[in-house]
Amino acid sequence: MVKILCIESTENVCSVALSVDGKANFLHESVALCDHAATLAPFVAKVLSEAGISTNDIDAVAISKGPGSYTSLRIGVSTAKGLCFAAQKPLIAIGSLDGLAQQVLQAEQISPSTQICAMLDARRMEVYAAFFDAQGKAQSPPTPVIVDEQSFAQELQKGKVLFVGSGAQKCSKVIHHPQSSFRSLSPSAVGLTALAHRAFEQQQFEDLAYFEPFYLKSFVATQAKHKVFMI
Repeated sequence: MVKILCIESTENVCSVALSVDGKANFLHESVALCDHAATLAPFVAKVLSEAGISTNDIDAVAISKGPGSYTSLRIGVSTAKGLCFAAQKPLIAIGSLDGLAQQVLQAEQISPSTQICAMLDARRMEVYAAFFDAQGKAQSPPTPVIVDEQSFAQELQKGKVLFVGSGAQKCSKVIHHPQSSFRSLSPSAVGLTALAHRAFEQQQFEDLAYFEPFYLKSFVATQAKHKVFMI
């Protein structure tokens, strides 16, 4: 059996699970905003304790790599790296939006013609978004989007789009296309388990010394009082 410790820390809710041959076991996650620095390590300890194993018994550590909150990602990656260094285990990095798409596919039946738009709340009316097909295969890279009534119009013209993630509720207030539906969802380690197992089988590991989270920073433009745009 392949055992992978999966850590999700993309946003303010943190989550830890043990993947056993691609399935989630011994899940521990917060149900409200939390302090990752104080919560993540105890969650890891609880998962390992309930499974009756130590870090020496796992085969790898998987982390959600972003995009997402700068501080949350840093804490998650630092924790994962520390575990890998101490136990001499490989590190697996999974895109946060890929994990969100997998959560939906594990939770409900999706029509083959429906596109999944996984999105994370950024700030104001901004989201990080990526499109996936009904099998969870990425159709576009993660992209910063400023949401308005015309956002994702091209994709919605092609067919149904299921918007999922913390950015979905924000989008539901301005996107009223008949082909759109919305699921507010927080990232969970459950979404990482199958993807982490697949990456392990393909030996897709990160360089511990040089791996950094994927922040996906967008340009921020504001207009000064003297009518000069500042970037």
